Amino acid sequence: MNVIRIARLLAGALSLLAASAYADPPGTPGALLLVDVERFATLPANVHLPEGITANPATGDIFVGTFDFNSANKLVRLSRNGQVSAVRDFGGTPLLGLEFRDGNVYILNFGASKVQRLPANFTASTPIQDVATIPPLPPPGSRFEDNPDGSQDSVTFGSNGFPAPNAMVFDHAGNLYISDSFQGAIFEVVNPGACAPQCAVAVLVKQHPLLATAGTPPFGANGLAFSADEKTLFIANTGDHRVLQMGIVDPMHPISVFSISLHGADGLLFENGRLWVATNQADHVVALNDKGRIIIKAGEFGGLRPDGSPRGLLFPASMVVVGGWMYVTNLALPLTSDATHPDSPLNRDEPEDFVKLWTVSRFHVPK
Repeated sequence: MNVIRIARLLAGALSLLAASAYADPPGTPGALLLVDVERFATLPANVHLPEGITANPATGDIFVGTFDFNSANKLVRLSRNGQVSAVRDFGGTPLLGLEFRDGNVYILNFGASKVQRLPANFTASTPIQDVATIPPLPPPGSRFEDNPDGSQDSVTFGSNGFPAPNAMVFDHAGNLYISDSFQGAIFEVVNPGACAPQCAVAVLVKQHPLLATAGTPPFGANGLAFSADEKTLFIANTGDHRVLQMGIVDPMHPISVFSISLHGADGLLFENGRLWVATNQADHVVALNDKGRIIIKAGEFGGLRPDGSPRGLLFPASMVVVGGWMYVTNLALPLTSDATHPDSPLNRDEPEDFVKLWTVSRFHVPK
């Protein structure tokens, strides 16, 4: 049995153990709260692997982008009742993070290493605007990881020279912060609402070995979220299964570990003093308190429906809150498949391999 499969099998059990360890005893203030999820929308048959999500709070429209290497990628607009109202084709370049700002949907085009945008009322033929380009960087260097026996392992990172923009978040001033999963970096585009579509190249804020990973899934810096006072930027490291915190006010931007054992920490969202994390390898969305402890766990994978769509959450990637609901993309990405080698032991090893229709789930955000 391969390492990825073992990790996925253990993820659910470890997540429950972590939640139990972090939560206060049942019946006490702050005890772990379990929340069910429901299906919000089933995407059209030609729309696969939804990853990024954002929303227009004025209309309730939900926007979803796809991370697909095998067919055309799309940006989909869903109405507040889950019906498809527009689709814009992006061709073969996979998309990741989405953000809504001032009537525009900002898109991280992973395949093109660009920040792009479309007006929220886009149609199938609306021109796509380039906002900024993510530049290549040298490797982020090395780091040391402590072992229980007191020894240390040295982790040295190389570079494939490919900028990999993954997630983004706006601050209150309208500046856009972007994570780069392969280069272990955070970039900034200053006030893209004023300069787009001719913004400068994104400016490096921080590159650090803690923002890179040698783990699985093979994505380092990923989801981003600001604390309420915007003095801290939280950063998910997916392959390391943890969330980091970086000082924004301090010009040195110090980085430290905020929370661990979050299996496949992906999208982040800060809401009502809680940091929400999509744990894609555990098929949950969890909320952390200010100590990094799990206080809420939403969803789980409940198998596939007869139509091939997942029940609950399957590889949840990103989330957005609108009107008291949290909407979550079910990426359902098959990490262990090898369709080009049918006899491979990695082939058809995960429930994601059997998904035929992809979905967006939702749940009421607890008060």
